[in-house]
Amino acid sequence: MEIQAFLNHIRAQKGYQDQIAHIEHIAPRRPAYGKLDEPLHSALQDCLDAHGFSRLYSHQAQAVNLVRGGKNVIIATTSASGKSLVYNIAVMQAILTGPASRALYIFPTKALAQDQLRKLNELFSPDLLPSESLATFDGDTPRSERADVRRYGRIILTNPDMLHVGIMPNHQSWASLLRHLKYVVVDEAHIYRGVFGSHVGGVLRRLRRLCQTYGSSPQFILCTATVANPGEHAQALTGLPCEVVDNDGSPRGWKDFVFWNPPLIDEKKTARRSAHWESTNLFTELMLQGSRTLTFTRTRRLTELIYIYARDRLKEESYELSKLVMPYRGGYMPEDRRRIERELFGGKLLGVVATNALELGIDSGGLEATVLDGYPGSISSTWQQAGRSGRSQGESLSFLVAWDNPLDQYFMRHPADFFRKGFEHVLVNPSNHYVLQAHLLCAAWEKPLDKTDEPVFGKDFTKERDALADEGQLRERRNKWYLAPSISYPAQKINIRSSSGDDYAVVDVSTGSLMETVESSVAFFQVHPGAIYLHQGDSYLITKLDLTNRVAYAEPTRANYYTETKEIHDLHVLEVRHTRTVGPVNVSIGDVEVTIDVVGFKKYRQFSEEVIGEEPLDLPTIRFNTVALWFDIPPRAIARIAEKMQDFAGGLHATEHAAIGILPLFALCDRNDIGGVSTPMHPDTGRAQVFIYDAYPGGIGIAEKGYDMIEELWQATLRVIAECPCEDGCPSCVQSPKCGNNNKPLDKAAARVILEELQGG
Repeated sequence: MEIQAFLNHIRAQKGYQDQIAHIEHIAPRRPAYGKLDEPLHSALQDCLDAHGFSRLYSHQAQAVNLVRGGKNVIIATTSASGKSLVYNIAVMQAILTGPASRALYIFPTKALAQDQLRKLNELFSPDLLPSESLATFDGDTPRSERADVRRYGRIILTNPDMLHVGIMPNHQSWASLLRHLKYVVVDEAHIYRGVFGSHVGGVLRRLRRLCQTYGSSPQFILCTATVANPGEHAQALTGLPCEVVDNDGSPRGWKDFVFWNPPLIDEKKTARRSAHWESTNLFTELMLQGSRTLTFTRTRRLTELIYIYARDRLKEESYELSKLVMPYRGGYMPEDRRRIERELFGGKLLGVVATNALELGIDSGGLEATVLDGYPGSISSTWQQAGRSGRSQGESLSFLVAWDNPLDQYFMRHPADFFRKGFEHVLVNPSNHYVLQAHLLCAAWEKPLDKTDEPVFGKDFTKERDALADEGQLRERRNKWYLAPSISYPAQKINIRSSSGDDYAVVDVSTGSLMETVESSVAFFQVHPGAIYLHQGDSYLITKLDLTNRVAYAEPTRANYYTETKEIHDLHVLEVRHTRTVGPVNVSIGDVEVTIDVVGFKKYRQFSEEVIGEEPLDLPTIRFNTVALWFDIPPRAIARIAEKMQDFAGGLHATEHAAIGILPLFALCDRNDIGGVSTPMHPDTGRAQVFIYDAYPGGIGIAEKGYDMIEELWQATLRVIAECPCEDGCPSCVQSPKCGNNNKPLDKAAARVILEELQGG
């Protein structure tokens, strides 16, 4: 595409108001090649030569050499750098030289597994392997085909969920695979973070344990986007040391990366035009220019909203063009996902709106542009999404459209901090009390626990095993621990992508059919009574939420609004782990009990984002134990606020909101992974306090990261508040759209005093 011509076209539009905050020109990079220490099997080398892979990039050669030397490896390089070729070469070499060898490929999504299966067939079948040797095994695999996958599969592609609930609990049926398992590939490892990553750590430890039982000890090959701690992350996931390969030798085409900030729309500079409307405008303009474009959103609801906006806008220009755009997200039925994937991979679609499900290494067919509706929550994910376009050496264009929140606006004002800043740390915690206990129960179902399991599960193994025994869930007999007879198939009850239990079914009452499922951890926020639920561009009103049977009843509607919940958070300190003095105050980290009440919801008009109504909700309180950091308020700040007659409670509340908004700058997490509470007098400490906590039972390491980097967090938070052009506080600095108190009280000036005094005035 002609990038400069398109940018000039956008600037010339009637609605353009200097939204381009920054353009980063990313120059092309020439390839760097490497050599293998030993030649490959002749048939494999011939196959690679025939497909244009005669020369390996430097990181590919280094990784293959390490794997063939018996090392576990994690490859941390950019999008489209050829990471999958590394594990495909290693696996095919092992199969050609050891006919019994097997490999297990683990992908975070079914779509990615399907894409990789297609590539494997194109590359190696039928010349090196018959097609039946390559197979996916996931929830979409027909039961009639599953026995053949077990019998003939040499390379089996699956996901952590199916490994957890389908393969390992039935390991006797998979004895041949486990006995001859040579390699375990864990692709897109950066996706395994937070509670999901912590569960995947438990799944992989159970896999290693079963392999030991069958006499194998597979090597692990992990691939990830560029992150700050690839080696540490690989070891946290697998429990094994891994060599890091991060010297990216792949070429890169020219890319222009545009930071796009929606314009202010009021005199007090407290509100900006909707980022979703701005994203839709860019998306449709790119499609109208004939550019194949992928737009990323941060939620399922926004995927549907922007699809509706774009489809309706394109209809005004061309009905046929409006048929070339589709939404793609989790929750759809398998047949719907497969159809959209085929149309995307085959180049039939001109535009797709998607959640981060398509952030991963799927070859989406020569995209020229990407639009990111809001900062994805991490620098790593931003580059992954932007990297979906321009995957060859041609030119490409990416837009990051800022939301009206502290972190997005921080990068709009300081783009150099994005382009020069190092990548974030990936945080997982397989030793999380809830996660480890869950996987010990699953492991006991697969094979009784014994003393040899401690090296696999870590130092907390004995403590958590004994706790389960004390609760009657495990029973000890002759130094082995068995599941209690009352517990059956524990894996089926544990959702590894969520901190909660069974999903909720969303049923279309007009047809009586199941539309999709929603994780129970977010059900109160997405399918509460009165919620507008969007599915493939159609709107549904949730008329009833059956808490007992976990069913949300949805009725088709023509409503022109969407809904957002309001929540009130509170917490109780259970135990202080550590306290340290930072400047004039004490900062603590510890265990807390959090309560969340979803007290109501707001209605926002589509397109304009105008609030058109609010309604109360009466839902059960959500309770869980987690980890929090908290800090005192300097006496000088209290005195200054009193002297200026500012609102002290409002200053605490504003500090809390802004700090939560900016914390993802330091930890690889999403704003929704964190919660906060502030109070002028907390009953457990007897002092004014600001708390920030992990929004998952047991904690996943975010609060600990904030505790370690509290001074940097205060500095960045002060910068956000001081530089925001609003007078009294706005969504770009101290307001939160989910605040159950309607952002009252809030005092931006008092928050600035608090943050100044936290840093010594």
